[in-house]
Amino acid sequence: MFYRNQSFFIAGLSKSGIAAADFLLRRGAKVVLYDDIKTGDTKSVEELCKRGAVRVDEPSEDCDVLVLSPGIPIDHPVPVSYKKQGKRIVGESELAASILRATSVAVTGTNGKTTTVSLIGEICKNTYSTHLCGNIGVPMISCAETLSFDDLAVVEISSFQLETLRSFMPHIVVVTNVTEDHLDRHYTMDNYLFLKKKMLRNCTESEFAVLNYDDENVRAFAEETRAKVVWFSLYREVDGAFLSDRVLKFRDETILSADELCLSGKHNLLNALASIAVAKLLNVPNEEIVRGLTSFKGIKHRNELVKEVDGVKYINDSKGTNVDATIKAIENLPGEIVLMLGGKDKGYDYDKLFSFIKRSGVVHCVLYGENKMKLVRSAVKEDYTEVTVCSGFELAFSLAHSIARKGQSVLLSPASASFDEFSCYEERGDKFVSLVEAL
Repeated sequence: MFYRNQSFFIAGLSKSGIAAADFLLRRGAKVVLYDDIKTGDTKSVEELCKRGAVRVDEPSEDCDVLVLSPGIPIDHPVPVSYKKQGKRIVGESELAASILRATSVAVTGTNGKTTTVSLIGEICKNTYSTHLCGNIGVPMISCAETLSFDDLAVVEISSFQLETLRSFMPHIVVVTNVTEDHLDRHYTMDNYLFLKKKMLRNCTESEFAVLNYDDENVRAFAEETRAKVVWFSLYREVDGAFLSDRVLKFRDETILSADELCLSGKHNLLNALASIAVAKLLNVPNEEIVRGLTSFKGIKHRNELVKEVDGVKYINDSKGTNVDATIKAIENLPGEIVLMLGGKDKGYDYDKLFSFIKRSGVVHCVLYGENKMKLVRSAVKEDYTEVTVCSGFELAFSLAHSIARKGQSVLLSPASASFDEFSCYEERGDKFVSLVEAL
């Protein structure tokens, strides 16, 4: 692409939009900025404008290329207009893929992406110059041009990014699992599955697909890629990484005992097995794999113990934005639980969640947020009556705090997006932490 000869309309000024604008301006492109949300990183936007970018208050159809933020769906009026004109639509990750020279490992799936990316990074950091980017918080374009052929890029890719990602062909693609998520945006499970398979279809015979054998949806992905398939499984001895008698193995090699991991829960065993498979394909020494797995203590906002106050534990799982993630968080927490549920609906059927809650250690649910009445309807349908309903997040926390008794846990695992009250799940989690610290 000859950047100086084209104009780029950047829709959405989140981290990825700002990083894309910076990249394009440094290459002499004409850059037009637009976001219908006027808050955000105004300082960075002002700096971009000083360097030649132009900010507009209404969408422009006159540019050659649309750079679409992951936060804006592909059926939004702006991309629809560009598509009708036959113009190119890319995301920041697609721009990065066009210039990335480093060996890349891409991780996608419904849950476990961030933990798996972080585990791979921890395992590989002493063997390769390793850089984590993508949906994990650092835009891919911010580091793509500085990485050399000797570097390793471990990239978290969401379904939102996959909508505009076409040419990316990682050396290794990992799919952690695929369960119902983001159906408010992708509409059907078939559409969601189509997006999750996208990178696998790009792969050739010289790449690898690391797939979850235990997930029926993911297992079927093997039929739609030319890449060499390496499996990971908790329940079956597969060609890849698997669990046998509480020991994590890769093919005929013993790696370590499951009891040596800092992380707990079946879902984290799967994340560890996926990471082992990647590390072995990258020829990382076993001692580095063991060091990484035994030293990694987890990520922020994922089943994070904030504090124990008056015998009550407060657990921050703000990253639990879908039903499956919340079920895993409950399974992972022993004892009785007061659960905070709610936020912005993502198109879920919550009946499954309350059917599980009824059989679990959850003794009470505090329901709040935009989707609270939908949650109530599912609770009633499943005959789960231990609920309290309120409006906002702070009141929900106060109620959960007052309901919880010594020996119990207050778990924030909302099974919902954060966008009714917060800009992101991190902000919601930080608010939970600040409320706990203030007790």
